[in-house]
Amino acid sequence: MDFTIGIKKEMTQVYDEEGIDYPVTLLDVSGTVVAGMKTMEKDGYNAVILGTGTKKANKAETTKFKELKFVPKNAIEFRVDKLPEGLAVGTVVELEVEPKQKVNIVGTTKGKGFAGVVKRWGFKGGPKTHGQSDRHRAPGSIGSGTTPGRVYKGKKMGGRMGGERQTTENLKVVKLDKENGLLFVKGAVPGGKNAFVLISKAR
Repeated sequence: MDFTIGIKKEMTQVYDEEGIDYPVTLLDVSGTVVAGMKTMEKDGYNAVILGTGTKKANKAETTKFKELKFVPKNAIEFRVDKLPEGLAVGTVVELEVEPKQKVNIVGTTKGKGFAGVVKRWGFKGGPKTHGQSDRHRAPGSIGSGTTPGRVYKGKKMGGRMGGERQTTENLKVVKLDKENGLLFVKGAVPGGKNAFVLISKAR
C-alpha cells in the first residue's frame, strides 16, 4: 500500500555502500493491519482503517472492531478514491517503498508547555548590560499607543508550545528491513520515542 502507520523508535546513523553515514529515524511499521473498511454504498465514502498494537477495550470499542477480533491501540482512517482489490479485515499491511524513495510523515510534535518568546519564537531578548538586570528574555513592546490602541491578532508572544500536528515531507528512505518491519528514514520525525506516526509515499 502507499500508506501505513508506524511507531517512532529512536534516532541513529547508518552507512550506505559508499561509506557515507546518514542521520536516520527508525520507524517500526510491523504489525500494522487493516482494522476495518468503509464503503461508498454503506457509509457514503471509501476508507481503510489501519490499526497497530492491542489494548484493553470497553464494550463499544470491542463492538466496533468485532470483525478484527481485537482492539488496536492506535487506529486511523484513510479515505481513498477506490478500495484496493483483495483487501480484507485483518490483512497485514506493508508499505510499498524501496530505498532512495521518499515518504511524507505526519506526527504530533513534543509538547513543551508554556514557553516565552525567546524559546518559542527565537527572539533576541533585551540588552544584558547597562543596568538591564531583568530584561534578558522579555518580549519588549507589543504594540503602538493610541493608534491602533490594541494588539494585532497573531502577535508573536509567549504561550503553549508544541503538541501540534506536523507534516515532514520528502524524507528519503535510507534502509528497509522487511524481515523485522523497520524503516530507516533520513532526518528527524515529529514526536518523541514510541510516538504514533502516519507514513505515506511522497508524490
